[in-house]
Amino acid sequence: MLTANVLVQFPFEPFGLADYLTYGAFTYPVTFLVNDLTNRCLGPTRTRRVIYVGFALAVALSAVLATPRIATASGTAFLAAQLLDASVFDRLRRRAWWMPPFVSGLISSAIDTIVFFTLAFAGTDLPWQTWAVFDYGVKLAMILLFLGPYRALIARMPVWPGPERARASLRA
Repeated sequence: MLTANVLVQFPFEPFGLADYLTYGAFTYPVTFLVNDLTNRCLGPTRTRRVIYVGFALAVALSAVLATPRIATASGTAFLAAQLLDASVFDRLRRRAWWMPPFVSGLISSAIDTIVFFTLAFAGTDLPWQTWAVFDYGVKLAMILLFLGPYRALIARMPVWPGPERARASLRA
């Protein structure tokens, strides 16, 4: 999140895309992958703890490295989107392996994009609506791109059994 907070202030100049993207679009989606892996392995309660700790650290550092408006927008969007991501992922955890990260990513990325760009740039002369649309497009592409590494990583990681299976294993 901290890296994205700093990089979102810089338009993505290669290929003439400065009016469409910022560098932050390419770094922030990694947080959703980490959140989903944490949720899959450790469950929603620990995932929320990780989100709160990450939020506190990132906001403290962003207050120093980013503008106050960017730091506030980023912290608000991060907390709302990551908590929503954890909740949606947990509700879908028993579905096909790809469904929890895909659906939770689609929904939480939309919330993150809307909240962040509105709070960070509304009322400025910057092309923030265009940045928001293209930022969401990059997030969607990254969600699809990260499905492969997600699948490979979960094949090697322990899975949080969920409350029902955990209770059943205690009785056995």
